[in-house]
Amino acid sequence: MTASIPATSPHVMNTYGRVPIALQRGQGCRVWDVNGKEYLDALGGIAVNTLGHNHAKLVPALQHQLTQLIHTSNYYHVPLQEQLAQLLVERSGMSNVFFCNSGLEANEAALKIARKFGHDQGIEKPEVVVYEKAFHGRSIATLSATGNPKVQAGFGPLVEGFIRVPQNDIEALRRATERNPNVVAVFFETIQGEGGVNPMRIEYLQQLRKLCDERGWLMMIDEVQCGMGRTGKWFAHQWAGIVPDVMPLAKGLGSGVPVGAVVAGPKAANVLQPGNHGTTFGGNPLAMRAGVETIRIMEEDGLLQNAATVGAHLQAALRAALGSLSGVKEVRGQGLMIGVELDKPCGALVGRAAEAGLLISVTAESVIRIVPPLILTTAEADEIVARLTPLVQALLAE
Repeated sequence: MTASIPATSPHVMNTYGRVPIALQRGQGCRVWDVNGKEYLDALGGIAVNTLGHNHAKLVPALQHQLTQLIHTSNYYHVPLQEQLAQLLVERSGMSNVFFCNSGLEANEAALKIARKFGHDQGIEKPEVVVYEKAFHGRSIATLSATGNPKVQAGFGPLVEGFIRVPQNDIEALRRATERNPNVVAVFFETIQGEGGVNPMRIEYLQQLRKLCDERGWLMMIDEVQCGMGRTGKWFAHQWAGIVPDVMPLAKGLGSGVPVGAVVAGPKAANVLQPGNHGTTFGGNPLAMRAGVETIRIMEEDGLLQNAATVGAHLQAALRAALGSLSGVKEVRGQGLMIGVELDKPCGALVGRAAEAGLLISVTAESVIRIVPPLILTTAEADEIVARLTPLVQALLAE
């Protein structure tokens, strides 16, 4: 029996332009809708489902946790918070962690750290450097830090205190902050996600680390989408051999269970004190168990290496299949975070790909984004290319 999916829901607020399918179950990198149709998941819940769907090691661990504690509140010690914090500190080279529920909340907390860091030094109006095409969330503050006028439209007045600069241009940053004593931090994504899968160059990241040290600024790296092993290292900035002062995380950290974190180094770890910041749900035992188990399974199953190896294979295959087509501007990214930029808007590909049994997204209007689970195999990577190629060829021929 075919289930009918309404174009809009009569009771759910109309905030998403949805593809007209309803997914019911998943296994590995595949999902099935309510009609039984199978899809290859090259989106991973937007870089969230690190371990794919129905993972044989994750599900029993979460089932066990449900029988113990789901939520207690931060009035009390939560041992699993300490476990997950230790795992993140060891892998980042940083020192302390605050847990929340999402990437937006992690970024909001980072901005609060930056402001209080400035106020603690007597700076009345602290300012934070942010980037063109950046995306940090949809709260009023993170929206203000975001570099997308379309998502900002209708929500003014925006929060002040941001200085916007272009990516990968250290001289532009120097000019924008020259003789400005109010600057306290630089805030950026190692690889911009919503902005179009735009990587920061390694030499730029190294120049930026040096400049932050010289000026006494916090280096705050939003690893919400590009972190947690997606590029083949735990955090994408680690390819440049640097360590940030503040690092928001979320998305892949809980393999689908909502969890966010702000990891801080010594320069920022003690800025927030009791009463300065908090959360009701953040750091609850279920979310913490999801984070602990995600990291354990990633290491047991060698998923960082898999992301690097299969990602390189997928990117090479995409270049071979699409790179020479007139209308394909660039195939870029790292590990299993890949963007294919076309010379025309390609939002229509999301629905067409779903019809062809492939889940993808389009970001920045003309960039096909591929962020599958980190368990993806080379055979599945080849299948992504095989399903996507004719759709791109047809779109470009229109």
